[in-house]
Amino acid sequence: MAKSKTKKAHSRAKKAPQPAAGEAIRLRKQEKLSFLARMDHKKMILYPLAVFIVAVLILAVHFPTLGIDLKGGVVVTATGVSANPDALAKYIHDQTGINVNVESFTGLGGSGVRVYASAGTDPGAIINVLEKRYPNAQYQHSEVSATFGKLAQEQGLKAIILAFIGMAVVVFLFFRNPVSSTAIVFSAFSDMVIAVATMGIFGIQLTTATIAALLMLIGYTVDSNILLTTRVLRRREKDVESAYLSAVSTGFTMSTTTLVALIVLRLVSTSQVIDNIAVVLIFGLIADFMNTWIFNAGVLRWYLARNSGGGRT
Repeated sequence: MAKSKTKKAHSRAKKAPQPAAGEAIRLRKQEKLSFLARMDHKKMILYPLAVFIVAVLILAVHFPTLGIDLKGGVVVTATGVSANPDALAKYIHDQTGINVNVESFTGLGGSGVRVYASAGTDPGAIINVLEKRYPNAQYQHSEVSATFGKLAQEQGLKAIILAFIGMAVVVFLFFRNPVSSTAIVFSAFSDMVIAVATMGIFGIQLTTATIAALLMLIGYTVDSNILLTTRVLRRREKDVESAYLSAVSTGFTMSTTTLVALIVLRLVSTSQVIDNIAVVLIFGLIADFMNTWIFNAGVLRWYLARNSGGGRT
């Protein structure tokens, strides 16, 4: 009889509910990220602000150069040419006296180089020099006027400003809280400033393509900030720390998968335009990790602590 009871108890123990695999993974992820929740909220605000100020200073002294589509210029494409871009740029300058930038490319139509020169440059002079060295290559050229480039600048700036205004209006209408809404808008702005500053450091030109990447960055970064703010301010969890960890585990997964996809795109791409878009988004998403899960979280914790009379958050 005792053995029978022992077997039944053992059978019930085997059938006891076990945590789902997905829930176990989520809990382990939250445990690894718990150090963020334990940070002092003042440091969470000050550190990202310091990075933002450094990025602004970098922009003040080393703003990214404008691409030809924004300032005008000449592009000569030579298909079937294999050369070191820097060496070829020096060769063209020595032969013609024209300052040029050269980049190599690889695509379905073949590989080659693109030579960029300022507006008003005679593309024939560049082609003549290249033909002497690469007589079997195929050449074509295009030109963007300075007036058209200036118009593109104005339109790109207008698009960014309108996108920011639209995003800010939606955020303020949704949360109706000036503190959390301002934190979201500033986080998105800081992401863009840091991304543009890194463009200047790594020599990535500001073009219509990179402006499009900055516009996409607004959407990516606001998503994570809204997720955090919604979970913390309208939380169902027992405390702020639990709500934060719930949001950060989800948000890190979202941002990390996007970041990995962009890194893969950068590695396999053979288009300079796609490369630049991917790199700008990578820089922006890395900045978003800091601005969302440290800066914005610090602002929210400070706000909730102040409203609760300095109680524990």
